[in-house]
Amino acid sequence: MAYGDGPYDEALRTAWGAFCDRLKAAGERVFKDVNPPTSLQRADGFRFLTQNLSQAFDLALETKDTRFPAIHAFCSPTRKLGSDNADCVYLQAWIDGSSVYRVTGRKGTARFWNMTIQGERKPGALHEPFGDTPQANLFGHELEANWDGSFEVYVGGERQGRNWLPTAPDTRKIYFRQYFDSWDEEAASYRIERVDMAGPRPTPNHETMIEAMRWASDFVYDVVDYWPEYLWNIRGLMSEDAFNRFDRKDIHAAGWTASDEAQDVRRGRILKGMRWRLAADEAIIVEFDRTDDFWMLTNEGVFGNSMDYLYRPVSYTPSRTAIDSDGKIRLVMTHADPGYANWIDTQAYGEGLLTFRNVMAREYPQLATRLVKVADLPASLPPDSKRMSKEERVAAMAQRLHAIQRRFRI
Repeated sequence: MAYGDGPYDEALRTAWGAFCDRLKAAGERVFKDVNPPTSLQRADGFRFLTQNLSQAFDLALETKDTRFPAIHAFCSPTRKLGSDNADCVYLQAWIDGSSVYRVTGRKGTARFWNMTIQGERKPGALHEPFGDTPQANLFGHELEANWDGSFEVYVGGERQGRNWLPTAPDTRKIYFRQYFDSWDEEAASYRIERVDMAGPRPTPNHETMIEAMRWASDFVYDVVDYWPEYLWNIRGLMSEDAFNRFDRKDIHAAGWTASDEAQDVRRGRILKGMRWRLAADEAIIVEFDRTDDFWMLTNEGVFGNSMDYLYRPVSYTPSRTAIDSDGKIRLVMTHADPGYANWIDTQAYGEGLLTFRNVMAREYPQLATRLVKVADLPASLPPDSKRMSKEERVAAMAQRLHAIQRRFRI
């Protein structure tokens, strides 16, 4: 049998050709002016593209049928997008507002755990899988679990069970988030099913496949088209004078409404970002007062993709950060290991983004930054700022690797 023998051949070939054309156009966006023209950062742009190409049809086809829900990890050590948090496990499942679902599993021990019901996309919102309106949320401290951490959550329909999340007619998905602090915390496990499933999942036909190609082409193009400009715009980071300091945009700036605040509270965190630019002989010192808050810091590439957190110290949380004797936290970003415990690796990129999260809080600590020469670090830091030998760094990186492997079960 050859092309043209089937009544749907032309439509399928046309759709596939459009997908390939869109993918080719996405590749051109890697060369945008904001992506530095170096070997490493141009390659990172294409890696960002290929990582998201690898999951495009998982989102567009393999997990898309809300009658047969499936949980998908849309960020991981090999899939980065959306200014992803290096110390978070992000999962999602497509659902609808007319079905009833049952989620079971074990809660794990992550410091922050939540499930969020996501609704209608906002006009002008960021591309999929983002931009939905949070409708309902269940935090870890609200979840009623058994002594062994096992739990059951019903989603949609009438209230039932010990844990229940309502849906609405425009409900589209569930987000599962876990934010980790210490390396010994264990990840949750999840299963999802529609409670009245009574037959096999339908096999995709030509219409399903054509729509998946269209959805996937938009997703792959948008991840390189929107980033980083979308992120820089909402954080006030477009101008040249934004480099090497955290954005000063107030989360309650003009236009912020009670509805905006309610939705943001459901997300359970607030963000600040810093575009950075660093020469080979320079260092950035990030400094703030010790706080009891659960804060998180991730270093990212230009496209808002987290750096290699499996093998490099590119993320920090309270339990893994040394505190100076004056009660201040000081982290040092350099291209090569400066011998300080709180080293933020750049993986030899000249530019990037540093994102600070404060979890279950509505305020930020005062984040100060200083650009200094690497040679001047001893004079710029307190004498008791914790040092780390090469042997200690190797041990610390092994601990990081093994903990993250456990989180993602890889």
